[in-house]
Amino acid sequence: MAEQDLLDLEHFLPYRLSVLSNRISQDIARLYADRFGLAVTEWRVLAVLGRHPGLSAREVAERTAMDKVAVSRAIASLVEAGRLLREVDHGDRRRAVLRLSPAGEAIYRQVAPLALAYQSRLLEGLGEDERAALDRLLTRMEELELATRPG
Repeated sequence: MAEQDLLDLEHFLPYRLSVLSNRISQDIARLYADRFGLAVTEWRVLAVLGRHPGLSAREVAERTAMDKVAVSRAIASLVEAGRLLREVDHGDRRRAVLRLSPAGEAIYRQVAPLALAYQSRLLEGLGEDERAALDRLLTRMEELELATRPG
């Protein structure tokens, strides 16, 4: 195999993004687990429903780009723990919608500021122009990824 055909993982963008994401997720997951007994998937479900109440499980999976099985398990765990409410959609009785319970809302109100503080710590070494550039680049990469998806 020619040298130019070898995959240099340390410079392969998907690998770098994945490693960085995993490190950040593991770090922040310790905070959620220690203080609130939440797994990463459970926190993501709470976060999405805190911002967008009334979504179905499928819609939560789409918004988080998480595996449907992982989302389903997280939802079941959160419902069992009394942190989520699952209700029949009055407009479409075949559809179940999800909302934070009062206990889920209380956790969301505590965790959201912690998440924002964590984000601030991550970005504090960047100047305002670098933060804006990072935001623009991530948005553009998301658009490009969506445009190149098959189907």
